[in-house]
Amino acid sequence: MFYMLFFLSVFSFVSPLSFNFDSFNPNNHEINFEGDAYPAAGAIQLTLNERDKDMSGKTGRATYTESLHLWDNASGNLADFTTHFSFVISTTNISSPITGDGLAFFLAPSGSHIPPNTEGGGLGLGHSLASNNQTTNSTGPPFVAVEFDTFANQWDSDTGAHIGIDINSVTSVATKPLPASIHDGKKVDSWISYDAKLNNLSVLFKGYNAELGIYYIVNLRKYLPEWVAFGFSATTGASTEIHYICSWYFNSSLQTIGYDRSNHTDPIAAMTKHTSSSRVGTNKIVEVAGVTFGATVVIFGLVLSLVYLWKKRVKRGKGNGGNHPAFNAAMDDEFEKGMGSKKFPYHELARATKNFTDDEKLGEGGFGGVYRGFLRDWNSYVAIKRVSRESRQGIKEYASEVKIISRLRHRNLVQLLGWCHEKGELLLVYEFMPNGSLDTLLFKEENVLSWSVRYRIAQGLASALLYLHEEWEQCVMHRDVKSSNVMLDSSFNARLGDFGLARLVDHGKVPQTTDLAGTMGYMAPECVTTGKASRESDVYSFGIVALEIACGRKPIDPNAKESQIVLVEWVWELYGVGQILEAADPKLRAEFDNRQMGRLMIVGLWCAHPDFSNRPSIRQAIHVLTFEAPLPILPSKMPVPTYFAPPLNMLSSSF
Repeated sequence: MFYMLFFLSVFSFVSPLSFNFDSFNPNNHEINFEGDAYPAAGAIQLTLNERDKDMSGKTGRATYTESLHLWDNASGNLADFTTHFSFVISTTNISSPITGDGLAFFLAPSGSHIPPNTEGGGLGLGHSLASNNQTTNSTGPPFVAVEFDTFANQWDSDTGAHIGIDINSVTSVATKPLPASIHDGKKVDSWISYDAKLNNLSVLFKGYNAELGIYYIVNLRKYLPEWVAFGFSATTGASTEIHYICSWYFNSSLQTIGYDRSNHTDPIAAMTKHTSSSRVGTNKIVEVAGVTFGATVVIFGLVLSLVYLWKKRVKRGKGNGGNHPAFNAAMDDEFEKGMGSKKFPYHELARATKNFTDDEKLGEGGFGGVYRGFLRDWNSYVAIKRVSRESRQGIKEYASEVKIISRLRHRNLVQLLGWCHEKGELLLVYEFMPNGSLDTLLFKEENVLSWSVRYRIAQGLASALLYLHEEWEQCVMHRDVKSSNVMLDSSFNARLGDFGLARLVDHGKVPQTTDLAGTMGYMAPECVTTGKASRESDVYSFGIVALEIACGRKPIDPNAKESQIVLVEWVWELYGVGQILEAADPKLRAEFDNRQMGRLMIVGLWCAHPDFSNRPSIRQAIHVLTFEAPLPILPSKMPVPTYFAPPLNMLSSSF
């Protein structure tokens, strides 16, 4: 039994699927076209666009060539996914004043095709049966879709264009009206995400001076098979319009048992196939499992010894220790246990960054520079952190980052793709965040993040901390939450990164770490005096970032008026006299939701309470931000922290 558990733990890993198309090349073989869909002029054309041909009654479908592993039968786990796409619906040069019918993003069984008789109101998904004034899908394959419907059919509850969430029927289970001018030919954007833990399918639409949101709670396991095709479908009926997909980003992750993507049936069989192709039989694996268990203690001791030797080498000025063969072997063995990232050869990363040229440098962090790199084999950009040889704790932070972040999976965390320790270098490879860091966009005059994006970023960061503090197998204390460590993906979603200072503690236990870590301005008062980090100190840092998002300024500004130098003190002063909204970022020009702004500021103060015992948990903060709980009542004057001072000898050693 032990061997079987060990066997499964060795082969469990996260199955990611990710891509980003800024435009579409006609020779792109990663998109399957069906029906009337075809590639045209850098976009996906979903329905016919030819003046001399009949454009009515058309149906087109475009799907990604690789199937999505939506859920795992062996573990029961369900995938998170996020997609962002821009599209155009146009009636330009079409004489008919009536338009129809719309387009949809959908998931359907892998290998399924356009069902017959689904043009027009069926959107290429479900049969148009007018019985009982509704459209059902009684005979076609199952599907889940988000529709952007431009024609009011008899089964639609809306009188015009609308967003709808569809489950096995184009009679939507949730709807929201779209701007009436949706078909005027302007490019619009939509973000669709699925939270597997909450079973929440949510949609955000932005365009025509409107920003609309809709969501529906649905367990996708109940409606769709393990493997699904996904993409876009569009139709015309008696009325016509043109449908383009201009760009498409997609990312998903699923904690699963080892499998081969070519085998969509039995994960265990796929795992056996992988083992066989590697010329390792089942008996051999069991044998290796037993030996590995017995050797773990030896390897652990070896790692400690090598780290000690490495530290001595650093003191003698001999670099990061990446040239020592035994060091490399031990680190590789330790890192590869996570199964969530891979080892990259140095020459590949050097080539990707043009030998770490300054032209590819994205920024400089506390432990080294970050570079943009292009991996030819992956056909995608990545971000590569190069740990500085001058960093006194470089190896410790490097090892901490690999061993912790490689095991974490959440839509609001930066994903670690791999590592490298060769030629005296320590390198970490992350997914590339095209919109950079939050601080860059908050504090530069030429960049103005809209309020809706800011509020979503604050909620995303809070969601990441909830996962770290409460939802993972251990509590992860990040210890360096700050705006420069919050990255923004292509959809401006928050992604918390830089886990070099992170520490693990079992749930329900008090952390024992007492080494001072973090960044001044974001560090809780008790951390400065005792050196001890906790969930509460992470919550304090979140509170400071929340205030930065609302106020558009750094936590400490020496150039501000004397009463405004320290952000939290200034905002608390305004809160006490009932004028808290005066601290709102002037770059927003008062274009924000007053209730949300006030809520974010008060939650920021609550989290940044000087006394850690009066701070909320991150879950409580989320409930207030989502209007599921009332605002806290805070003292009108900022309190003074109360706690016991540490012994002087510990205080001096920490500093």
